[in-house]
Amino acid sequence: MPDATRRTRLLAVLRKVTSKPLPADDEESLFESGLLDSFALPDLVSALEQEFSLEVPDRDLNPRKFDSIARMEAYLEEHAA
Repeated sequence: MPDATRRTRLLAVLRKVTSKPLPADDEESLFESGLLDSFALPDLVSALEQEFSLEVPDRDLNPRKFDSIARMEAYLEEHAA
């Protein structure tokens, strides 16, 4: 079960990185929808690192890992303290 506090923090980070409304569907591709692009990915990852006190290794700097809210939640569940 996803952590509600973690989700709230994640959504707050997404709102900081993009000015567009977040999708209602957690599985929707944030890149295909135009919410994020390759230029926003480093900003997103940096903001996630700061908010969740984690370090995303270079091998994980792949849009696929951060393609949707659900994928980001899964990533954070696995990597965040």
